[in-house]
Amino acid sequence: MTTHVETEIADQPACWQRAVDLASTPLPGLPDHGERVAVVGCGTSLFIAQAYASLRETAGLGETDAFAASEMPLGRRYDRVLALTRSGTTTEVLDLLRGLRGTVPTTAVTADPGTPVMTAAEHVVVLDFADERSVVQTRFATTALTLLRAHLGADLTHAIADAARAVAEPLPAGVADRTQFTFLGTGWTVGLAAEAALKMREASLSWTESYPAKEYRHGPIAITDERSAVWMFGPAPEGLAEQVTATGGLWIEPDLDPLASLVVAQRLALALATARGLDPDSPRHLTRSVILRPASV
Repeated sequence: MTTHVETEIADQPACWQRAVDLASTPLPGLPDHGERVAVVGCGTSLFIAQAYASLRETAGLGETDAFAASEMPLGRRYDRVLALTRSGTTTEVLDLLRGLRGTVPTTAVTADPGTPVMTAAEHVVVLDFADERSVVQTRFATTALTLLRAHLGADLTHAIADAARAVAEPLPAGVADRTQFTFLGTGWTVGLAAEAALKMREASLSWTESYPAKEYRHGPIAITDERSAVWMFGPAPEGLAEQVTATGGLWIEPDLDPLASLVVAQRLALALATARGLDPDSPRHLTRSVILRPASV
């Protein structure tokens, strides 16, 4: 039986193309060149926010910070707050947007136009074609980041082609036999590494960790052995692959756009969940959205 998350993972190349097409049209509310921006989210959306913040600031388009919605420092001055929320119902995001009303322009990127975020934010970008039935978030997160990358001016033709490879090619040899997984990144891919680890924990209950690649050698490498897989998003620091191999760990560095590499990691989480008899659509203790109390409009 095909799960919702399996279908949603496979649909990502098409969703990414739609996001690129959408980014070529006027989208009021997305950050302008030079604006000082805070990007907020919860869970997966926080890690996507971190990736986007790094990309935007590195591109020289303006200072950009990422925060968990519950932890944004309200005393800082920003020209815009951008909130990422698949469900449009997450309590911490709604509380923040409502609290900022009238003090700073706010924009939300969401999948569901029938939710309270439509009135909580000043501007809303709706990616309803990337919405999901699974609790585990896959295509909305990557589609939102694709939209934002395209809005920054990136040519994503290669990334979309890599996404097509990512959903079709076999998983890296031997990775499904490992029991401990560490995901590494640099710059914008640090957020992708964190998201890959979260997917593995949510869907397959795996022992997973994530780090900036150069931080991994400052202690975490001690856990790596013949049971481990170490997955690098983007180019690796010099010598790191050799160090991991010397521990007995399986080094994985897909020859893909880093966001497409995340799609492969999603597939690994799904494969392990299936092998362990778990329901990847409804992981234990999780719901589609964290709602701490009934929403008010």
